[in-house]
Amino acid sequence: MLAEPSRDGLPPMPPGPPHEERHFAQDGTGRDLVLGASQGLALPFALSVALAGAGASSGVIVTAGLAAVAASSLAAALGGWVTAREEAAHYALERGREEEESHLYPDRERWEVAAILHRYGVKGDVLRQAVEAIAADRRKWVDFMMRFELDLSEPDPFRAARSALAMGGGGALAGLVPLLPFMVGDRPLLASAVMTGLAMLGLGAVRAQAKGLPAAVGAVQAIGIGAAVAAAAWFVGRLVA
Repeated sequence: MLAEPSRDGLPPMPPGPPHEERHFAQDGTGRDLVLGASQGLALPFALSVALAGAGASSGVIVTAGLAAVAASSLAAALGGWVTAREEAAHYALERGREEEESHLYPDRERWEVAAILHRYGVKGDVLRQAVEAIAADRRKWVDFMMRFELDLSEPDPFRAARSALAMGGGGALAGLVPLLPFMVGDRPLLASAVMTGLAMLGLGAVRAQAKGLPAAVGAVQAIGIGAAVAAAAWFVGRLVA
């Protein structure tokens, strides 16, 4: 049973389970960071395995790997920036169209509001009152149409910059993981495979949890993909050696 409404007509939220997402990767910046790191692991590791299979020295592998890290992280950063800018431009275009239609065709737009609410079981006088309440404030009216007709949310104006930094930074940091053993240790290929595999397990688990899936499923999928990439890269390296 709902509590008494407050002055603005909305009652306080009743007690219940937490409704806010607590997963780091569910957040836009966190999701970009994890995605950039996942992508940043693949190319340097595949290149390292291919060059090792071809018999290249550690110095050559590190040099080529660093070049791959720089290229892949820059590509990820620019890709994240462009994607976020395109989403913002698309939202602005659609919002302008909805605002124009609410001026030129108000009756048709009211009907569309009614049709949306009707799908959720709102009928009769309640439906009419709800439509008039929504249409009384043009900004909220357009907000309603953007969300429930077009399924679009207003983008963060700083999303492009944050996405570029997160994806590029995540890719650069993750890309160094496969190369570290070639810089410092013995049996570098084995150490690189182990470190990269652990990183893939962790990132796969985080991505799965962010989607509400079991962490183990995401980890197994990630390591499976990594193993397939490594096998293909090693085969190509041996083939051209």
